[in-house]
Amino acid sequence: MQPPPSGERALRTPRAAGLAGVVFALLFAAAIVLIRIGIPEGVEAATAVGRTDAARRNAVHTALALVPFAGILFLWFAGVVRSHLGEVEDRFLATVFLGSGLVFVATMFGAAAAAAAVLDIVHTPGSTAGLRTWDFGSHFAYTLMTGYAMRMAAVFICSLSVLGHRRGVLPRWLALLGFLATLVLLFVSSNVPWAELAFPAWSLVLSGYLLVVTYRPRPSVTAAT
Repeated sequence: MQPPPSGERALRTPRAAGLAGVVFALLFAAAIVLIRIGIPEGVEAATAVGRTDAARRNAVHTALALVPFAGILFLWFAGVVRSHLGEVEDRFLATVFLGSGLVFVATMFGAAAAAAAVLDIVHTPGSTAGLRTWDFGSHFAYTLMTGYAMRMAAVFICSLSVLGHRRGVLPRWLALLGFLATLVLLFVSSNVPWAELAFPAWSLVLSGYLLVVTYRPRPSVTAAT
């Protein structure tokens, strides 16, 4: 049996990227929303997570449980998008694109691990850890996520947008949307709550575009005689 033509293989790549990107965007957005609900801005730590507020603690635990799966799907999404670019990719931009994506995942995992550790320590029965421990852990996790992970996400978006626009892989409007998301994540996400949702929103739009392009009618590939 002969392998499928290159045209058919090209159809599978953006579809896989689109599906992985959609699931990543939904999981990561859900994690952000649950974290913001569980630890709202401007509320003291004792009442935000609440030693007696099980609902807020469960929201944070659920968010942390989603992070590993979001990271795995993001790596799949980034890898398949890079494969889709194929020979048109620029080595410099492709290196920045891949490196920033890997650092984003590592930083996101670090923030989730820090948050999970301090949450378990503070709420362990008989634990002597107080609010200072929680304040340190929560600020450390927030700094990793909003100060570092989101800036790596901005580099990831910017490099892909430049590459896609320069090589004609992405439409102009999608490249401009990527540049706007880059500015938000670089300069706003660490100071404005909910601004980090710009990353999953951009990922969802890009994934939707890949899926739409995939399902457009294409000329049939004639098998070689």
